[in-house]
Amino acid sequence: MYKKILVPLDGSELAEAVLPHAQALAKAEGAEIVIMRVPVTPNLEYLARSPGLATKIIEETEIEAEEYLQAETSKLAKEGAKVTSIMREGPIPEMILKVADEIHADVIAMSTHGRSGIQRWLMGSVADRVVHHSHIPVMLIHPN
Repeated sequence: MYKKILVPLDGSELAEAVLPHAQALAKAEGAEIVIMRVPVTPNLEYLARSPGLATKIIEETEIEAEEYLQAETSKLAKEGAKVTSIMREGPIPEMILKVADEIHADVIAMSTHGRSGIQRWLMGSVADRVVHHSHIPVMLIHPN
């Protein structure tokens, strides 16, 4: 039923809490795990005063994201998973949905950070936006 499982990660332990669940699903279904990361860059308006600094920060953020993806891919592969990775830049919920379409994912597996109240209102919820706009199933794991 599931051939490709998209797993968006942000580098945090909370996001990585979904990995054992994605691995179990992939093993049961003989599916491929595709981990993805959208590097978060600082507010570019603030950095516009120093284009050299902006370029350096963006490059470092992308390098860190690529290294993270390589490390996670290697770790999952050593544990027997069929895994690939992808990095995209842009608004996080939109990139998750776009990549899901691009790779023909059958399910998106992600962790929710469990924000509520004012924190959720101020920061928004990536998981909430993905769930409400996805055309494929979304498996949400609460890290606790």
